[in-house]
Amino acid sequence: MLKFDPRTLLNAAGLGGVAADENAEAQRWGHLLEIPMLFVAIWILISWYLEHKGMITPEMGLMTDVVIWLMFVVETIVLARLVDNPTRYLKHNWLNLFIIAAGVPILWGHSNMAPMLRTLRMLILLRLLLRISGDARALLARHNLGTTLMVSFVVLLMSGFIIAGIDPAIKTPWQGIWWAWVTVTTVGYGDVVPSSWTGKAFAALLILMGIGLFSMLTASFSAFFIAQDEKEVLDAEHENIERLRQLEERLERIEGQLEHAVELLEVHSKHPPPTRAPDDSREQN
Repeated sequence: MLKFDPRTLLNAAGLGGVAADENAEAQRWGHLLEIPMLFVAIWILISWYLEHKGMITPEMGLMTDVVIWLMFVVETIVLARLVDNPTRYLKHNWLNLFIIAAGVPILWGHSNMAPMLRTLRMLILLRLLLRISGDARALLARHNLGTTLMVSFVVLLMSGFIIAGIDPAIKTPWQGIWWAWVTVTTVGYGDVVPSSWTGKAFAALLILMGIGLFSMLTASFSAFFIAQDEKEVLDAEHENIERLRQLEERLERIEGQLEHAVELLEVHSKHPPPTRAPDDSREQN
């Protein structure tokens, strides 16, 4: 039976990242660069919301596009130089090259090309969200509680900005984040409710994500506390093992001393010291 490998799909979509069999330095930098790219993803949502509401100028939006473009240029150049197989890396991350090529006309002053680059933001966001979901699957296997909480926070933050931008009933990102929180936790107070079909469709997806997210959090919390208990048990076991080792060493020393004493006794019994003859001169006197 064929087993589906999600990495194959990511490679075909140009979202492969650094391959698992690459050198350790390239993988380390790949993980390090995910941190600023995560902030890029959050800023993409914030700037998209601000532009959608008309709260920033076109010049500010253009500056955002340039900064995002430069981030992709830096990431692509650094990782392409560090990996052992640059051709394979560029092939599996062709979306980076497409984003970089689409952003070049903006640097040449063709501002009419800016909308095309902005349409790529959703692709950029998709790539980063897929990276986050991959990290979520990995942390579920590792039971890393801190990273789980960070992923949950990022999902709530992004969902709040998205729903505030697509649904007219939710006015601000703060309302959106509150709505995302009560939706993910399946509490559902009902004080903030999406009214459009787009918002309701996104809410349905977030509810499904919330079920998996809270399952992941429950598993991580359980694993965290179990790991703490296991650590205490292992520490106690190591302490008991060390005490037993010390007792064994003492018993071995005592056994060695007893064996030495027995050997001395056997030698004395087989070869007793010679008895002294009586002094005749003393008897004559």
